[in-house]
Amino acid sequence: MAGGPDDTGRARQVALLIAATGLMWIGAQILGGWLGLTARTLLLFDLAALAGFSWALVTTWRIWRRRQGK
Repeated sequence: MAGGPDDTGRARQVALLIAATGLMWIGAQILGGWLGLTARTLLLFDLAALAGFSWALVTTWRIWRRRQGK
């Protein structure tokens, strides 16, 4: 049987990463407006969020493939 405790832990880790990345990005946008950060600085937060969401997508795909037995 494919999947197991390792997949469950990994899925939980992905869920936490998605939530933390979303909150970090929203917070950066709000603080950036209040502090008057430049667009270039905010771009760094955008890229960090993109990297986090990309990692989560790839990891979720790997978990799904492993559970499919492929």
